Amino acid sequence: MPAYTPTPLPDAFFDRDAQVLARDLLGKVIRHRSGTASDALWLSARIIETEAYYFDEKGSHASLGYTEKRRALFLDGGHIYMYYSRGGDSLNFSAKGPGNAVLIKSAYPWVDTFSDSNSLTQMLLNNPDAKGALRTPERLCSGQTLLCKALGLKVPVWDAKRFDTEQLFVEDVGATPRQIIQATRLGIPQGRDEHLMYRFIDANYARFCTRNPLRRGQLEGRDYFVLEQGNETWAHGSKASLHG
Repeated sequence: MPAYTPTPLPDAFFDRDAQVLARDLLGKVIRHRSGTASDALWLSARIIETEAYYFDEKGSHASLGYTEKRRALFLDGGHIYMYYSRGGDSLNFSAKGPGNAVLIKSAYPWVDTFSDSNSLTQMLLNNPDAKGALRTPERLCSGQTLLCKALGLKVPVWDAKRFDTEQLFVEDVGATPRQIIQATRLGIPQGRDEHLMYRFIDANYARFCTRNPLRRGQLEGRDYFVLEQGNETWAHGSKASLHG
């Protein structure tokens, strides 16, 4: 059997509207090379939750203005923006338009011929729980800082960088979700456009994301919407409608 050759997504994939990118990143796989040349492992995770951010809304880092630390947000689509959140690393990709980006909120470990069980074992070792015990694979990447820790991604190494086919990239493995849940973003302070529904979740993995949008008490049509893949007119799909 021939060796598996991954196909990284091109920069043009990321140079699109932030909401479109946030939705289309669901099901894509992040791959990060760990270790030396002789014992390298590709640590991989399937994206299951994203959040879109725009320069002209108050919930974004870019709305606070340009700084050298936020430089990646103002570069063209396909740049990596990383920052610290509660002491942990967070991963974002710049989108089309200055100040627009997508936060990778959570993921699910991905195992295939390129990233085998040894890669998963390394991810488990990278990200033990508070007591030092191994997490379950289902909860290994269920949060933006947990994801970065499991994949070994660090702010000083990757902030403001481009993807590197030898070290870090995103791949389409054909795992497109059939249904997507759209809801409000998490952790947005009151008065900073917390009502905007810029959060997207792979419906099949909703229970493994940062906070399950289908939990008890949540109502479809009020707290979240279900988007069917392949439908060209998807609920609240345009930026203009979500600002209304």
